[in-house]
Parts: sequence; C-alpha cells; structure tokens
Amino acid sequence: MIIKTWKQRFFALAAFFAVFVAGLVAGIVIMRSSDASGLHSARQAQDFTGTTRLESRTRPLPQDSDGSFAQVADAALPVVVEISVVEVVEQRSPRGMLEFFFGPQPDTPRQEFERPGIGSGVIVRRNDSAVYILTNNHVVGDADEIEIGLYDGRRYSAELVGGDERTDLALLQIDTPEEVPIATLGDSDELHVGDWVLAVGNPFGFHSTVTAGIVSATGRRAQQAGAGLPELPDFIQTDAAVNPGNSGGALVNMSGEVVGINTWIVGGQSGGSVGLGFAIPMSQAIGAIDQFIEEGRIVYGWLGVSIADASPDSLPELAEDLGVLDRDGSLIMSVYRGSPAAEDGIRPGDFVYEIDGAPVADTADFQRVVGAIRPGEQPTFSIVRNEAEQEVTVTLVERAAEDEIASAQDLWPGLTVLPLNEEIRGQVGIDSAVSGAVVAAVQRNSLAATAGVRPGDGTGDSGTVIRQVS
Repeated sequence: MIIKTWKQRFFALAAFFAVFVAGLVAGIVIMRSSDASGLHSARQAQDFTGTTRLESRTRPLPQDSDGSFAQVADAALPVVVEISVVEVVEQRSPRGMLEFFFGPQPDTPRQEFERPGIGSGVIVRRNDSAVYILTNNHVVGDADEIEIGLYDGRRYSAELVGGDERTDLALLQIDTPEEVPIATLGDSDELHVGDWVLAVGNPFGFHSTVTAGIVSATGRRAQQAGAGLPELPDFIQTDAAVNPGNSGGALVNMSGEVVGINTWIVGGQSGGSVGLGFAIPMSQAIGAIDQFIEEGRIVYGWLGVSIADASPDSLPELAEDLGVLDRDGSLIMSVYRGSPAAEDGIRPGDFVYEIDGAPVADTADFQRVVGAIRPGEQPTFSIVRNEAEQEVTVTLVERAAEDEIASAQDLWPGLTVLPLNEEIRGQVGIDSAVSGAVVAAVQRNSLAATAGVRPGDGTGDSGTVIRQVS
C-alpha cells in the first residue's frame, strides 16, 4: 500500500513505533507527570488584568515650551527605586599546585563569598503597611539580602513575595507606616510606534537616571534574540538608553504612567546601550502583581502537548499535506498521556487555529494564550484534523514544577515526523525513488527515545523502517 499523505505517514510510523515499543519496554512502568508540556504562558492583556486597574488619561502632562520632559520625570522618579542585593555563594578554595594541575580535590575546603548586584523596581501597590515593588526576577534571583532605596534617600530591607522565570517578573515587599509614592500604571496597549517614552532606573548604579527615546516597535519576542530570555511576554522595543542596572525600572509614557518594566538590551562590546532596549508591557505584567500577592507565584494552566510551526515559510510540504498552507496556527506534534489534551480529545497532527474564538498566529502565540488560562477553565480549541475543521473543549489543570516537566517520559509519540523531500533525502541518504516520512527530532526522555528511535529514521511506501547506516 502506498502511503500518500503526511498524515498517513505520521500514523503509519506511530503504529510501527507502538509495536516496537511494546517489544522493548514490556514490563517497564512509565511514570506519569501531572504537568509536563513546557508550553504555557501569560495571556493577552484583556485576560491578564487582575484587580489592579490600568489608567488611561486622555490628556497627557503638558510638555514645556522648550521641549523639556521635566514634568514627566517629576512624576516618574519618586516611584522608581534602587534595588541592592547580596547573594551568598559557596566556592572551593584552591590549594596550590596540586589543584592547578588536577582541579579541585574532594577534601578541598569551601568558603562563602558575597556577590552584590544592583537593579531597579517600581512601587506598584500598598496594602496597609505593606508596600509592593515590581521588578525583574533576574534582579533578585537567589538573593540572601535585599535592600530598597527610595528616590528621597530612605532605605528599607525587603523580602521576596514571589518570582517567575518564564515572565522574568518578581514582587518585593517592604513594611512602613510612612508615606510612599505609588506609580500610576498606564495601558501599554495604547502605545504606538513613534510615541515618546522615558526609561527610569539606576544604570551602572547611577541613582535615578532618566533617559528619553521613542517606542521603536511593539510585539517583539525574546526568541528573535536567542535563548536565556523570558519566553512569554511580547516586548516593547525602545531606543531610550537602557543599561545594566536599569532592569526592573520603569518605561514611562508622556502622562507619567508606567507602561513597561525595562528588562533586557542588545548591547555593544562594552555591554552598554546601542539603542535596543526591551520592556515587558504593563498590560502583560499587571496580572502578576495579584498572583504574587495571593499565591506567591504565577499559576499556569497546562494542556499537555508539544507544538511546532507548520507554515509555508518553515515547513511548506507539511503545511500542504495538512491542508493548512494558507492558515495561521500551531501544529500539535505530541501529546502527554493522561494530560488534559489526551483525556479530552486533542491528538498529534491536529492544527490549532483558534482558542476560544481568538486567532492563533503561531506557536509563540499558542504558548502565551494557553499558559494564561487558569486551571479548571475550559477553553475551546478550533482545529483542522484530516483537512476538516472541528472543535475540542479541554479542561486545563495546573502546570507542575519544572523538574517534573524535565523528567516526564509519557509524551506520545515523542517524535517529529516530516514528509520526505529532496533535501532531506540527501541529508539522510534515502534513495530518490522512495517516498514516505522521516523522523526529524526525538523528544528527550520520551517513549520514542527509550525505544531507540533516532532522527533520520523513516518509513517507506510500505511502512517499513528506513535507517541510515553509518
């Protein structure tokens, strides 16, 4: 039988794989994770407002006749604080030539060292004597000591209320009966490219520094700059000078409202500003304040899938086989057994183009929307399956800890399969007369990996396995 479509090839390979796994892992108990997708994120602004209200003034503060931003700066400076942190780290103390040649020895004594750091934060709320300061998670990290310096010189010890690596946001608390200025939080969704903004913070430790620029772009994604950056927010890009120490500080509009939290830069060789600064939009950050106060963390929903882009630009043959060549969305590659997706009917090969009626632009968009859906909610996924549209409603559960996600072994089928083309045939050494599908990637710790399936394996027209012999 000739396998004509990618979908048929995909499930032919999955069927073979099921038999293959049964023979290899019979009697082995597979531990299931209650949460293991790694795909979830902060919801769009309208779903992420919490109880803190965003202000929207129709009349900005007047600009001085000479073009000065003094009135805007006067409104912003008092609500931006300096954050000084100390992290105690333990290191081995070298002991002469032995360790110079052979490295640290088991009996090498360890010593504690203090690692200082500095950043910025924004005073966002007060509940009785508790004053809350929003900043970046990477500013406070694993700090053992945190001190807050106000614009007027007052200093307070602070404690961490909660932090989140995926959004790179954290909330600090100080306790004081004294009067403390609170920021007015603006609606970042009202920003337009070309709008004036100020960046306020403590670059290189220079207390209460103000720089000016414009909104260079909106909707920037950290994936465009590489790994190691928060995966969830769409960033505001600005050419206002932002440098190390500005992290966690305010991006301010011309009404003196905080519309973003300055987070990362693309720097020059010196590490300083080259006019490429990025801020988390306040409309995406504001919900974190309430969750940190109420839960001590951000609670993410979990669907239980792995996804990939299937677009004319990235995978044209795959998009054509799926019948989604002219559609935006995200492709379900694998599903975790026992997950909400598996229990409620999401399947590998489904192409999601809407969630609760809102269009899904791509994989990153899918991540943000699903991650912001709270556990217990029941979103409806509009999908294309076997070239036909249908809807599936899923009840999400809470996302588990990162270590549980990393160790999950119940992803089905746990591999990415692509239709063969000339480029792939050349890479894996498959004859041009053979048509079928090829394994492009295998998920670490998955059943496919356990069974020995490797990238480059494939199925021919008859469903037989093809493997390159090296």
